Amino acid sequence: MNLYILRHASAGLRRANPLLDMKRPLDKEGKKHSLQLAYVLNALNIQFDLIVSSPLKRSLQTAAMIGTETGYEAPIQQSDALAPAASVKDFQKLLRELSNRENVLVVGHNPNISVFLGSLLVPASSPEAKIRLRKGSIARVVLTRGPATLQALLDPRTVRALYATSTKSSRRKTSRK
Repeated sequence: MNLYILRHASAGLRRANPLLDMKRPLDKEGKKHSLQLAYVLNALNIQFDLIVSSPLKRSLQTAAMIGTETGYEAPIQQSDALAPAASVKDFQKLLRELSNRENVLVVGHNPNISVFLGSLLVPASSPEAKIRLRKGSIARVVLTRGPATLQALLDPRTVRALYATSTKSSRRKTSRK
């Protein structure tokens, strides 16, 4: 299985009230980045069999924008295993349920989404792997019979650069006199 792990895009400042924070939407920058990331994923010809998101609004919005722009037509599955309070065991259970899929996108929150990624790459007996996922970062992990392999990690800065260079016109500029 190709597992794509995505931290939700920018949603502004955290709210003090947890109930209000659950409903915090993406901000303008987060929406823009989600569209840019979807454009890059399309350019790489990546399509998803299943998209699973945390039930919080900012993750659902990120998942929906990526799904829409990449041609994903099925409903986005929500899972508490990707919520901020989820544990590594919850995440591992979710992965077992999805093991028959080929390309899966999961969208969640820090700090646990980074911990989930680290738990896939480093055995449980080893110290925890430290992986930094900025808002809007996506990682591709290949889960086969052997240990998981990190194939790619796209940071938001890299996504912006790829988007900017791929959308520029290839025609030379000529002066008009």
